[in-house]
Amino acid sequence: MTWERWQPTAEQPWDIRRIVHLHRRAGFGANWTLIQRDLREGPDAAIERVLTGLDRESRIDSVMDGLGNAAVGANRPERLKAWWLLRIVKSPSPLREKLTLMWHNHFATSNEKVRSLAAMKRQNEQLHTYAAGRFGDLFTAIVKDPAMLVWLDAPSNKKGRPNENLAREIMELFSLGIGNYSEKDVREAARALTGWGISNDGEFRFTERHHDHGMKTILGQIGPWNGYDLLRILIMQPAVSERIAWRLCKTFMGEGVVTDDLFLVLSKHLRKHDLHIGNAVATMIRSRLFFSDKNIGSRISSPVEFVTSAVRSLDCTRPSTVKLAEWTRELGQDLFYPPNVGGWTGGRNWLSSRNIIGRANFASALSEGKLDKIQPMGGGLPGPDFAELVKRQSAGKVNLDVAVPLLCELLLGFRLPSEQNEKLIESLREHPEGLDRQLKLAVSLILSLPQAQQS
Repeated sequence: MTWERWQPTAEQPWDIRRIVHLHRRAGFGANWTLIQRDLREGPDAAIERVLTGLDRESRIDSVMDGLGNAAVGANRPERLKAWWLLRIVKSPSPLREKLTLMWHNHFATSNEKVRSLAAMKRQNEQLHTYAAGRFGDLFTAIVKDPAMLVWLDAPSNKKGRPNENLAREIMELFSLGIGNYSEKDVREAARALTGWGISNDGEFRFTERHHDHGMKTILGQIGPWNGYDLLRILIMQPAVSERIAWRLCKTFMGEGVVTDDLFLVLSKHLRKHDLHIGNAVATMIRSRLFFSDKNIGSRISSPVEFVTSAVRSLDCTRPSTVKLAEWTRELGQDLFYPPNVGGWTGGRNWLSSRNIIGRANFASALSEGKLDKIQPMGGGLPGPDFAELVKRQSAGKVNLDVAVPLLCELLLGFRLPSEQNEKLIESLREHPEGLDRQLKLAVSLILSLPQAQQS
């Protein structure tokens, strides 16, 4: 298996399974309309739409900007989280949002210490803008970002009494990785960064008198280096492409899928193409390895991915993203509040016993309509109309025998084995409240299956 471009075969056909895989892994799920369009038009058109969405202007940008600014003005963190989740749910470019979420974890910054929603929103917008471009541009923008500078104590890093926090994390987490620098490199890098801070109005500021103009030796290079020189020296190191390749593989490939030799090929590809993220992502998503049976369903979805994919797949038109933010926090991923500078470890850590129960509870709340934004006078909503959803895909036939396989294809990408399918249908028939109630329970049970936690 290689990074060569994938083409459908008899053994690996272009089918609903691979379409759902594409949208869940490179985005946040797809509804029936998108799935049927992609099935009809073929893989080349579907993949190209996913990739070109990176450069598409969103029609909801102005609305989004207003909601984000309102959250900042009211100093309401939950509304800022809701602002981003609404962008994820409604965006015509889910891949850009996926990359923005990836970089939020890579350059993990928490408002717990920053204590400025304006700075956190600005950082998010920087991540969004540079998400798919050259890593050097993103790296420079985020290291100079006011939220990052506060988070890693840059204002206290001054000539004669350097603070090493920013320099250390730049090397260890953001660019080189452990083992590719020395403690002396960290100390010298901290000297190079002296004078970088924040103005009274929250902008990046370089203060000349606080900068150490002396000679420094960083990764074998000697000179009177400043912060920009440091970033230039770091970007030139081969370890940077390996660090980026590692992050991309964690995001777009399953556990144990990428072999050492393929990892090195991807790293060299990044270096050859000036560390261009979008180029590397396109290579991965078009590849045989991406669409291989080994890769499909081999990565555990994060809480944000799990929650928003369910909402998008079921075509929920009025989700309360404030409530979605509460759920992602409850399930272990609190946007704008990563646990530490290393971010969320992810993978199997997402599925603690508590979080598995929490995901099942979320599935139940979603299917019952308890996450809807609008509640009518005099009582709660009846919840999503799953009967109508099934009817549109089944030539008007709506019963459990038809609905359960269809809902499984929509939410999982495949139908359950016949025995498991029959057991699920039989368990639903034990509930006499009627078909609508049975379908809500079906959605809840399907989203609680182990396969629903993986993309």
